[in-house]
This record gives sequence, C-alpha cells and structure tokens, in this order.
Amino acid sequence: MPSGPRARTPRTLVVTPTYDEAGSLAATVAAVFAAAPEVDVLVVDDASPDGTGRIADGIAAADPRLTVLHRARKEGLGRAYVAGFRVALDRGYDVIVEMDADGSHPASALPSLLAALADDPATGLAIGSRYVPGGGLADWAAGRRLLSRAGNWYARFMLRVRVRDMTAGYRAYRAEVLRSIDLDGIDSRGYCFQIDMTLRTLDAGWRIAERPIEFRERTAGVSKMSSGVVVEAMRRVTVWGLTRLVRPRPRVSPPSRGATAAR
Repeated sequence: MPSGPRARTPRTLVVTPTYDEAGSLAATVAAVFAAAPEVDVLVVDDASPDGTGRIADGIAAADPRLTVLHRARKEGLGRAYVAGFRVALDRGYDVIVEMDADGSHPASALPSLLAALADDPATGLAIGSRYVPGGGLADWAAGRRLLSRAGNWYARFMLRVRVRDMTAGYRAYRAEVLRSIDLDGIDSRGYCFQIDMTLRTLDAGWRIAERPIEFRERTAGVSKMSSGVVVEAMRRVTVWGLTRLVRPRPRVSPPSRGATAAR
C-alpha cells in the first residue's frame, strides 16, 4: 500500500537560561545533543560573572546547533525565557523547550516530551513531571521535598487545575501556544513563571500532557531558589485564584485545532 508524504520533522529549539552555570553548561549541552541530535539549543545568558557566556560562545563556535543570546543583566527566569521565546518564534521554530542548564533535567526524557506533542495535535504543552507515576525527586532533602509538594498542591487548589507539577521547569511548547499568549503581559520573574505559563496555556484552550522524569539535584553551581521566589509565587497564586473565583475565564478552543483543553 503506498504511503503518503512523510510529515516534516518539527524544528525544535531548547532554550536554556544561564546565570553562573560555568560548571555544568557544557555537560548539559552535550547530553541534549546525545539524546536528540536534531534539536538546536539557545543559551540565554544574563551576563554571568563566572564566564558562562564565554563558555557558551566557545561551544557555539564549534557547533552551529547552538547559539547564544547575551543579555545585559540578570532580570529573572521569566524574562530570560520570554526573551528566548521571542528568538525562537522569530526564527520559525515549531517547538520550544524549556530546560535548566544545571543538569537537573534529564536530557534522556526530551524525546518523550517531543513525542507527547507529536501524538496529540490538541496538546500544546508537555511537562516533564516529578509528580506523576514514574516520576520522582533524587538527592533532595526532606524539607525541600515538602516545600515543593506543598507549593504544587496550593497552586492546584487555588487555580483549580489538574496538572500535577505546576512548577516544573522542564517543558515543551508548540510555537502556536506561545503565539497565542500575550508575552508582553508576563511579569512573573521567578519560578512562579512556570505556574503563570501553565495557566495561560490552559486558558488559551490547549491540553497539557505530563511525562515522568526523575529530577536530580545540581552537581555544580548554586541554586537560584530563594525566599523571595517563594513569596512571589504564593502571592501571585493567591491573587490569581481569588480573581478567577470572582471572574471565571471561559474555555476556548486552541487556534485552528478545534479541540478543548482537558483541565
């Protein structure tokens, strides 16, 4: 039986924000290219004083699959990702991946995230989840585990969504999702950015798929988590939840997909 024309492989860009990740960046990039040789990588460096930007430039000089966006100063995770999203959309990529540079996100899970988008046209976001069957946390102290689980529970409760890992930072978006979101209206800077983007994806009418990953503690560098990041997330989630209780958002269909998101 003759087969139809082969579908074009989606062009994929892995966006990796960096600030003082000199000890882990090269290994992370190598792992990405080993797991998915067809993808490209964009390093968004916020003027790292430890020379991360120079290391990224060196990798880019040797491998055209990697490019670097140098920013003048550190402005937070959210703004770094939005800057990377804009580059990806301007360059015409079909799928944009968020991934940490510290080695905590397993590059081996990248094909699974990409497959989740390929398998369902109505799925606009695939999340590498610590809190679905098969996922987990390695090397984390009990207090940090409790804080992460409590934060996710609170976000799900206040926002009334079923996504298990709202704060996950390992995720793959369809470009259509990012085009349907008002990127100029995003002012979440810390890890609250991930909750914000999850909510905006659902509000735009897309389904979200979660695929299990084992999240590992970084092996080099210093964590960017702080009390200010936690406070920002709690405050914003509370405001969003109360606002949505008073003014519920209508469900919409994703652009040109004709499917309603599963909440």
